[in-house]
Amino acid sequence: MQSAVRNLLVFSLIACFLLVLPASAQPPVGGDNGWYAVNCNVNGADVYFGDEYKGTIENGVFYVPVYTTGAPYKTFRVEKDGYATHYGDVTSVPSKGEVFDLYATLNPAAPPAPIGGDVGWYAVHVNVDGATVQFDNEVKGVTSQGVLTVQVYTTGTPYKTYTVTKEGYLPYTAAVDQYPARGETVDLYVNLSSAPPTQQAPLAPALAGVALLIAGLVLVTGRKN
Repeated sequence: MQSAVRNLLVFSLIACFLLVLPASAQPPVGGDNGWYAVNCNVNGADVYFGDEYKGTIENGVFYVPVYTTGAPYKTFRVEKDGYATHYGDVTSVPSKGEVFDLYATLNPAAPPAPIGGDVGWYAVHVNVDGATVQFDNEVKGVTSQGVLTVQVYTTGTPYKTYTVTKEGYLPYTAAVDQYPARGETVDLYVNLSSAPPTQQAPLAPALAGVALLIAGLVLVTGRKN
């Protein structure tokens, strides 16, 4: 009897511990539910499904459990102070044990635009973090978590080229052929390739001759001894 009571207490404590774990701390495997993986470029952003708060983005993602037999969600949003809120549609329901990815890119909230100026953005997606992004040789920043968002005024002089560089990689330059409208984001994608290893220059002919002469003298000296 005492053993049964002890086992019941242990199972109760485990159940309580699981209930207080945040959704992002629970592994997206197993169980009677599926998962939405909300991927976002800004850590600390709040995630809502419908009007229900779910949690906060950490390390670029937040996992939201969903029961396949429950009422499906239709919309989600991700928001953080200083950024424009992202609104998205939920178009699929994960099956048991499945993970369905949702993506939200937050752009910095636009400051009051000067007279005659409206704001849009370029989102430069790069396969390497810490890469430097330039527009017409004007440095805009470095990539973090695979992206750098660059604010532009739609009524200003349009950029013609953009360049992405990082030590150890070949530089990338391309023409800017899309321009964001007011409130719009234009995505640009860059895949940097590793630079080939530097080859050592061959010895100059004079140095090669000196090396051969020294080798011959060493050989002759060795024979005499």
